[in-house]
Amino acid sequence: MHQMMKEESSFRTSSLENVTRDPSKEKLHMKLCSGSCHAEQILQTLNSYRQSGIFTDVVLLIDGQEFPCHRATLSANSTYFRAMFGGNLKEGHQDIINIQKISASTMSLLLDYMYGGNIIIQEDNVEGILELSDLLQISKLRDACVTFLEGQLHPCNCLGIMKFADSFSIASLTEKSKRFMLECFVEVSCHEEFLEMGTKELVEYLSDEQLVVPKEEVVFEAVMRWVRHDIPARKGALKDLLEHVRLPLLDPTYFLEKVEMDGLIQDSKECIPLLHEARKYYILGNEVSSLRSRPRRFMELAEVIIVIGGCDKKGLLKLPFTDLYHPKSRQWTALSSVPGYTKSEFAACTLKNDVYISGGHISSNDVWVLSSQLNVWIKVACLQKGRWRHKMATLQGKIYAVGGFDGFYRLASVECYDTFSNSWSTLAPLPQAVSSAAVVSCLNKLYVLGGAVDDTANTDKV
Repeated sequence: MHQMMKEESSFRTSSLENVTRDPSKEKLHMKLCSGSCHAEQILQTLNSYRQSGIFTDVVLLIDGQEFPCHRATLSANSTYFRAMFGGNLKEGHQDIINIQKISASTMSLLLDYMYGGNIIIQEDNVEGILELSDLLQISKLRDACVTFLEGQLHPCNCLGIMKFADSFSIASLTEKSKRFMLECFVEVSCHEEFLEMGTKELVEYLSDEQLVVPKEEVVFEAVMRWVRHDIPARKGALKDLLEHVRLPLLDPTYFLEKVEMDGLIQDSKECIPLLHEARKYYILGNEVSSLRSRPRRFMELAEVIIVIGGCDKKGLLKLPFTDLYHPKSRQWTALSSVPGYTKSEFAACTLKNDVYISGGHISSNDVWVLSSQLNVWIKVACLQKGRWRHKMATLQGKIYAVGGFDGFYRLASVECYDTFSNSWSTLAPLPQAVSSAAVVSCLNKLYVLGGAVDDTANTDKV
């Protein structure tokens, strides 16, 4: 037994000697990594020193309450304190520093954060924490408050948050709050914050192209609700606000019952021209050209392009198809085809949001109207003279068919269609018979430009 133990001991000694003597072997060492736990322990110790007044070298006087602190800890957290203690500011050499217009409770929360890294941001303290972190230039905490507020955006508070963000020049929060308000306008307009908005601010939102509403009636009702919240002070702004409501886009029955019959509007002579414009639009349709007659970008109503008929590449096969192109969505939608209509070189125009076509190869006098509401082609009164290669235009709520070709001769005749009587009447002829002319209405006049006078010659007359 004794001999065996001795041999084992001898072997171990020999092994250690070999390790020590081998220069090719790496020397043994140990690295002690403190990690985050060590850092937290240090902060906790410093916080206990702060609370006990140990090694503190400055006192913050907040709202009459004293907070003993360590300059090094404050400087490590705050650019504001780093500049104060590291520069030549008078406060940097004082033992007591008085900071005005902030609450002691908020300062206590921030000191807990500085010394421990923990803070609970919630609805009742976020504004105070953001305000103080902005003052002390603690960017990480300020950004956390901004993120919290972004998550709290709601129709009932988005306007208040936007004003708060403006006061601290927080561009990202201001922009998100504004976008939220525009996208949720229907809900926002029903809350108290909306009713407390200023006139200039409301006009800005009403005129914004990013305003999202399903129909214009929502905008009108929001404006009237805002005015009625304080009629004596706000009725004078009614005209300025209604200028940004697209009255022509209101349903005609709604306009008659809710707008024209409204007592506040009837008492405002300044609003009369706006009412006249809407009435004129109901009669003349898209001849009334103003911003108020154009649909808002995100409305259910939208401006579209309609393509009607045509022929194949060889000109042999006539097409009856009607298609609608939506520029915003960049999508095509098939509409109702013209019943039995396989003609080309017909004329087309729009009136009161409906599409009219007339004539066509060869010498047709048919007239059809596409109802935009029903997506149905309806045949109306025929032209008195069959024609193709003519043009149609609208003026003062009526449709004019001008010139054209009847298969033998160019035409000088002009016809006028009245939608109320569903009839065509003959007007004074053109000074010169033309086909394929350009026809346009402007300033209550109809202009005919150029056109073919025979198979080989064109005219430059207007």
